[in-house]
Amino acid sequence: MEAPLKFIGLLGLLVLLSVAGGADAAGECGKSSPDDEAMKLAPCAEAAQDEKAAVSDSCCLQVKRMGQKPSCLCAVMLSDTAKVSGVKIETAITIPKRCNLANRPVGYKCGGYTLP
Repeated sequence: MEAPLKFIGLLGLLVLLSVAGGADAAGECGKSSPDDEAMKLAPCAEAAQDEKAAVSDSCCLQVKRMGQKPSCLCAVMLSDTAKVSGVKIETAITIPKRCNLANRPVGYKCGGYTLP
């Protein structure tokens, strides 16, 4: 009788973990966390701190990819990784425009800021 109870307990734990893991898949950036996605924007570090800094092609490419899902781009700009890296959100939100991205999410609200 003890073995079936252990099995049921283990099965219950696995179900709980799979449900919790599934919650991550429904996040702003899909299966990846905003902090993980923020690492992909490393080429944007200087441009996210200084509005007068040049924006590199590699930065614009990453912003273009991420900007296809504005909620992810916003979550990345507001992430702990971005904050620790010294990102100024009021400067970071100007990067899509500075990259001259035609399909940028103009007017998207992000943490009290609106993307230009």
